[in-house]
Amino acid sequence: MDWRTLISAKRYGMEQFHQVREENRSEFQRDYDRLIFSAPFRRLQNKTQVFPLPGSVFVHNRLTHSLEVSCVGRSLGNDCAKALLEKHPDLKDSFLPEIGSIVSAACLAHDLGNPPFGHSGERAISKYFEEGEGKKLKNELTKNEWQDFIHFEGNANAFRLLTHQFEGRREGGFVLTYSTLASIVKYPYSSSLAGGKSKFGFFTTEEDAFRKIALELGLKKIQDSPLAYVRHPLVYLVEAADDICYQLMDIEDAHKLKILTTEETKELFLNYFPEERQEKMKRVFKYVRDVNEQIAYLRSSVVGLLIQECTRVFVENEEKILDGEFKGPLIKSVCDQAAVAYKTCSDLSFKKIYRARDVLDIELAGFRVISTLLDLMVEAVQYPDKAYSRLLIDRVSDQYNLRAEGLYERIQAVLDYISGMTDIFALDLYRKINGNSLPAV
Repeated sequence: MDWRTLISAKRYGMEQFHQVREENRSEFQRDYDRLIFSAPFRRLQNKTQVFPLPGSVFVHNRLTHSLEVSCVGRSLGNDCAKALLEKHPDLKDSFLPEIGSIVSAACLAHDLGNPPFGHSGERAISKYFEEGEGKKLKNELTKNEWQDFIHFEGNANAFRLLTHQFEGRREGGFVLTYSTLASIVKYPYSSSLAGGKSKFGFFTTEEDAFRKIALELGLKKIQDSPLAYVRHPLVYLVEAADDICYQLMDIEDAHKLKILTTEETKELFLNYFPEERQEKMKRVFKYVRDVNEQIAYLRSSVVGLLIQECTRVFVENEEKILDGEFKGPLIKSVCDQAAVAYKTCSDLSFKKIYRARDVLDIELAGFRVISTLLDLMVEAVQYPDKAYSRLLIDRVSDQYNLRAEGLYERIQAVLDYISGMTDIFALDLYRKINGNSLPAV
């Protein structure tokens, strides 16, 4: 693959109006601004990241997580661009210097398709069709359509949200650049090729959209596969930024919630560094007395180290990445000490954080709320002439095409509606339609 082709300022949905604007912002910075000011991005402030939304202690939600990932992604992109330009000075007149802007915008968008209640929301949707009432629909859908539902994927849903054009018009489409869109697709193949991993990059409805983007950017197609490509190189940087942030920030949140002790947390972060560096860092504690500030200092130091390491891995493996031969995330190829420390953090997070009672409680609640909403809304679009169905459909905005001709399209519209909800909105709707609460008079 070729950097000159991979980075394009052409906008999806506005190809016929493509023009170079005379202003200080680049097209990729415009992508960032469009996302920041969008309603789906604002709604992330009321979507769970890992821990329940804050009570007395403020922890990360999807919005703060996405902003932090974007900051790390910008640093990764800028550092990689600088190193690549030193290797390829002939690319100075290309869009290569814009990598930081592209990655930061893609990082903002990477979680836009995630439903409420964290990752349990994705599982709740998949299991509704695989194990719940949704099983009854299997024979009414094609094989590929069914795969979309039983392997529901937030990443694919983000790509749908960003490219979808309601009724063929521009409403609902973000009209982002091709390169930003390609940079969020971690698994560039259709749901029919997801296999046992349950990961894919786009639904059946967006196959043509991704094919168009891949052709424009020159993404390498995987041979003997109907619709599968290698990753756009910048996906590795978006993924690395996400890996760095969710791992380290979840540990910091767990410390604030007293799931991890101060000594445990300090040790986890200090383990990334050689002993000599650890001693120097500990001396800082004489001047920084507040415990939370000490943890923040260690966390920021680890972020800096991992940015440096992931940049090195990306630049050293540039040819493999462009050839589509690099395997695995960048974070797994960092230096030995950092890799061991990262794995220690991952193992401990699974045992102590992701299995914590509060986290499991939000997952249980999410399963019940989303399953109930799906039950009612899917039945409504199956039998739209029933009185109760009409009431449910009428309360949903026209931007969701619940009256589409095909059953698959109507169910996709239901998933668009539910996955776009905040935790609070989903819970409020659940209570109202179950008669547990009534609108204020």
